[in-house]
Amino acid sequence: MKRYILLLSIGAMLSGCASDSQKAEFVRSVIVTNPKTTDTETFKRFSGIINEGREIAVGFKTPGQISKLYAKEGDYVKEGQLLATLDDKDYKLGVEALEIQKNQLENELERLKKLYEAHSVSGNDYEKATSGLEQLKIQLQVNKNKLEYTKLYSPSSGYIQKANFETSELVDAGTPVFTLLDTKKMEVSLSVPSGVYLNRDKISQILCHTDYQGGKTFKMKIMSITPKADGNQLCQMRLSFAEANTQLPAGLNVDVEIKLSENQTSTQYSLPLSSIFKEGDNAFVWIVNSEGKVSKKEIKIIGLDDFGNALTNTPLNSTDNIVRAGVSMLKENDIVKIFNQNSKTNAGNLM
Repeated sequence: MKRYILLLSIGAMLSGCASDSQKAEFVRSVIVTNPKTTDTETFKRFSGIINEGREIAVGFKTPGQISKLYAKEGDYVKEGQLLATLDDKDYKLGVEALEIQKNQLENELERLKKLYEAHSVSGNDYEKATSGLEQLKIQLQVNKNKLEYTKLYSPSSGYIQKANFETSELVDAGTPVFTLLDTKKMEVSLSVPSGVYLNRDKISQILCHTDYQGGKTFKMKIMSITPKADGNQLCQMRLSFAEANTQLPAGLNVDVEIKLSENQTSTQYSLPLSSIFKEGDNAFVWIVNSEGKVSKKEIKIIGLDDFGNALTNTPLNSTDNIVRAGVSMLKENDIVKIFNQNSKTNAGNLM
């Protein structure tokens, strides 16, 4: 009998403990973050490389034998500078021969004109002589052009990358004698995040910095941005120098600074995507008040920043404690405990 009473007493005590445990409120631990305001003007820095805008194959317009080369590989040449000449003896003889014929025909035409005016020569014969003189003048001009073509001038300022012939070699018309790197068209190529492409209309200034030429800074202009990102989510951008004749060598590494101006009508905030949850078509966040209770607040997502965080223009406070881990387990007015992110078990604040 005593043993039975003892068992009933122990059972009652266990039942009371279980009841007290069920009444105790469960408190969840959460990790919080604070909304960060985005700058209305940001500077983004990237690494780029200088490339030649184009390679020009420079050759004579007429065939011949090279008499002299005035430039060699690696030389910097200016637009209009003489690069090479051909042996022009035969071309000069051709011009002289036609000039003699032209002078003779002009004298004959002068006599025919007098006979024509005296009605001693038919109009048809006079017109034939006149047309023959015009054709001879055209032929003479063609030969003069060929004589001028024996001089090869640089079509643009740049560096001689390659010389393909030596003195006394024969070249055909159009055969490249030099390969020229056009420095008037030098450009900078770089890879930028897709966010820069999406905000390309907000780019207000682009600067190029280099240690070359005493650390000079150059203003740049956008030539193109590819609308397709690669496997690393980067878009290719090409920039041109606002000033010509920079004389920077191709292959030089440079730093590019892109200035983005945000024309915002209200303050924007960035939030981790993990802090946002959806109910239907609306987005919400959990805000922890001073008493440790959570309440949901609807926000409007307007985009993403370059780091993958959500951007919102919903009014927030920079001191608001917004839950960023454990949002799916919460409900309105739940009491939570803010987890210390700098604890020994969370080294580096990785959680």
